[in-house]
Amino acid sequence: MKMIQEFRAFAVRGNVIDLAVGVIIGGAFGKIVDSVVGDVFMPIVAWLIGGKLDFSNLFVVLGTVPENVPRTLDALKKAGVPLFAYGNFLTITLNFVILAFIIFQMVKIINRIKLQDEADAATEIPPVPEDIQLLREIRDSLKK
Repeated sequence: MKMIQEFRAFAVRGNVIDLAVGVIIGGAFGKIVDSVVGDVFMPIVAWLIGGKLDFSNLFVVLGTVPENVPRTLDALKKAGVPLFAYGNFLTITLNFVILAFIIFQMVKIINRIKLQDEADAATEIPPVPEDIQLLREIRDSLKK
């Protein structure tokens, strides 16, 4: 019973819940980045290069291809032909670079906002405590 209580205390601790939320949001964000790369960025690169460009289908055959097997990535994988599929690696690497750049920009913006908030908080005049205010009123009354 004690172990269950310890686990419950661990599971509902703020850091664990924050981590779980971060993982879920990260998974969804990864799908967005995949879409940005596949649906926005890669067609622009293909257009600039002047041809049809699909990194995921770039590969080098390392074995012999049986007859009647098309030379496509899926067909060769199903046939068990050893392949060096570097195109998929290029796509995943590009996804990582874009994701890292976006996260870098987000952290940069958040840090700028934090620094601005800290600067604003440092320039604010803190409210005068009530006892000090009363002492000032007494002093001003005695001056009159």
